[in-house]
Amino acid sequence: MKTYNIPIFVPHRGCPFDCVFCNQKRITGTQKEVTADDVHNIIGEYLKTLPSKNRRIEAAFFGGSFTGIPINEQSELLAAANEYLKKGDIDGIRLSTRPDYIDKEILDNLLKYGVTTIELGVQSMDDGVLKSSNRGHTREDVINAVKLIKEYPFTLGLQMMTGLPGDTDEKSLYTADEIIKLKPDIVRIYPTLTIKDTFLEKMYLTGKYKPQSVDEAVNLAKQLLLKFEKNNITVIRVGLQSTDEISENGSVVAGPVHSSFRELVESSIYYDIICGKLKDGCKRADVYVNPREVSKAVGNKRCNIIKLKQEKNIDVKICTDENLEKREVRCTCY
Repeated sequence: MKTYNIPIFVPHRGCPFDCVFCNQKRITGTQKEVTADDVHNIIGEYLKTLPSKNRRIEAAFFGGSFTGIPINEQSELLAAANEYLKKGDIDGIRLSTRPDYIDKEILDNLLKYGVTTIELGVQSMDDGVLKSSNRGHTREDVINAVKLIKEYPFTLGLQMMTGLPGDTDEKSLYTADEIIKLKPDIVRIYPTLTIKDTFLEKMYLTGKYKPQSVDEAVNLAKQLLLKFEKNNITVIRVGLQSTDEISENGSVVAGPVHSSFRELVESSIYYDIICGKLKDGCKRADVYVNPREVSKAVGNKRCNIIKLKQEKNIDVKICTDENLEKREVRCTCY
């Protein structure tokens, strides 16, 4: 069964803070405020293109701090989505919000309208990083919000960012460890991108902020992904979804932007696994992986094949074996 999200963007609604990295109207590509009629139109149009069987569809309110919107406006938007939930046209409603905009009144209202998933923008569990990023909340706010949400039957998602002002790899790994302790159902990992018309752009242009390189961001995200997987937490996204705005030719000024960022991370994991299987003195190798994993083993633009030749002087051929599991590798060296 495949899962589909119907994205409904509510850019910068409900948020009084200007996080240094944030320009939701550019990130989402949406400039106008969303109404209940818009919700009807968006869901209706998407449903025309989605399969009617063997699928799970969720209406997804992204882009702002949804629970910071006045509760009567929340209810109007949710009621519109709930109509499709009652009819069975969709299977759930999800939203993203801030940890400090969670209380019992809000959660009772979300439950009333059939919300199934709440994602919190945690970003970091280091108070210094949160302050430098002008997040306006603390790690304690995250802990309290999670505790409250877990009293309800919601699916809980936590989002973290890497490469924020004042951040380090060690602090990001600490954030991951703290998130794991909170036992969310799902996680997203977002390397920080410097977007036009943000305070972070000013910091970057004046030399007060240095963004991660793609290689740095990939290496860190790889460690984070493996850490979450080891603890049975599903990572549903690594890197912002590529759009006209989220691209080198769009609104991204600097930072580790790449249209296939997660594939780079997965490929780097395969590179490490393959290297661990190759024997000393090997000049040529047939590397067997599951057929569904070939692109990851080969790497984006054959980067793993090229890197193995350049760094190890080994000619590698990627072969398939349906009996192998994900990230299971078998090598024959010559």
